[in-house]
Amino acid sequence: QVQLVESGGGLVQPGGSLRLSCAASGIIFSRAVMGWYRQAPGKQRELVATITSGGNTNYADSMKGRVTISRDNAMNTVYLQMNSLKPEDTAVYYCNARSTLTGLTYWGQGTQVTVSS
Repeated sequence: QVQLVESGGGLVQPGGSLRLSCAASGIIFSRAVMGWYRQAPGKQRELVATITSGGNTNYADSMKGRVTISRDNAMNTVYLQMNSLKPEDTAVYYCNARSTLTGLTYWGQGTQVTVSS
């Protein structure tokens, strides 16, 4: 079955940086649009960024200029580099995969990011 395993979350001070990773298995990675979403307490899950197999990216306005999504198709891994983090970036960050072959969407279990002094 498809598995998405996130890592790299944690506690960081305001202005700091984190790099999240998501390792995918059970899916043809080169035929998947990969993405990161986040959900803060009491709020709906929202898009952070997506990247196609060809490297085309899309970012949420709230994080444009502060995050970079990238992928390594050889390693079946997608990354999210986050800089200049703010307390309002505190959320559980989820990896997402959408197969362009089947149209099915998959989610990871999430990784907590806490921005606090």
